[in-house]
Amino acid sequence: MKQYVHILGNNNSLFDEFIAEIRSTDVQTDSMRFRRNLERIGEIFAYEISKTMNYKAQEVTTPLGIAEIPRLTDKLVLATILRAGLPLHQGMLNYFDHAENAFISAFRKYEKDGTFEIQIDYLSSPELDDKTLILADPMLATGQSMVLAYEELLSKGDPAHTHLVSIIASRQGIEYLQSHCSPTNCTLWIGSVDEELTAQSYIVPGLGDAGDLAYGKKN
Repeated sequence: MKQYVHILGNNNSLFDEFIAEIRSTDVQTDSMRFRRNLERIGEIFAYEISKTMNYKAQEVTTPLGIAEIPRLTDKLVLATILRAGLPLHQGMLNYFDHAENAFISAFRKYEKDGTFEIQIDYLSSPELDDKTLILADPMLATGQSMVLAYEELLSKGDPAHTHLVSIIASRQGIEYLQSHCSPTNCTLWIGSVDEELTAQSYIVPGLGDAGDLAYGKKN
C-alpha cells in the first residue's frame, strides 16, 4: 500500500475493542451501543487525523498567567454519506467541534439482472476552497460511493487536503481509491481491512449493513 493509507486497527488498543463490538452479532442487537461504538471510533479517527494538521502557537490567559499553546489553524469541513455515516460523523464532530459540515445522499440503483450503479441524490455543503475536508463512511466496499461523493463535493470548491475515512474496507475498495484519488490531495484512513468482496459487493467478514444496524431496517 502507498504511504498515504493509514490503518489504525490491529495495534492492540481500545480501537480494536470497538471494532470487535461492531462486528459481533452478540453486540449488534443493541442498536444504541452500535451507534455509540461508531461514534467512539470517529473520535479516535479525529484525534489521529488531528496530528497531521497545521497549528500555530497562541497565548492563552489563565488565572495565574499566560500559557503559549499550539492551536489548530486548519479550517475544517466534516462530510458524510447518509445515513450510516451519521454516528461516525458525530464522533469526529465531538472533537472537531468548530468544523463546518456537509451531507451527501448516495444509493445503489439496482437493475433487473442484479447489477447496480451508485447514484448521488443530494448534497448540502459549504464552500470548500482551501479548507481541510474529512469525508467519512463506515464501509468501503467497491469504493465507488466514496469516490462519487468526493467528486460531487469538489463542485463546492478545491480543498487544501482531503481525508477519506472508513472503518471497514475491502482490499478492492482501497485499491479503487488509490487509483482515483491522488496521494498529494487525499489521505486514506482505515480501521480494518477485509480481503473478500462478494459478487454482490458485500465485505466479508465485514459487519453487515451499518445503516440498518444503527437505525433499523429500511424497506
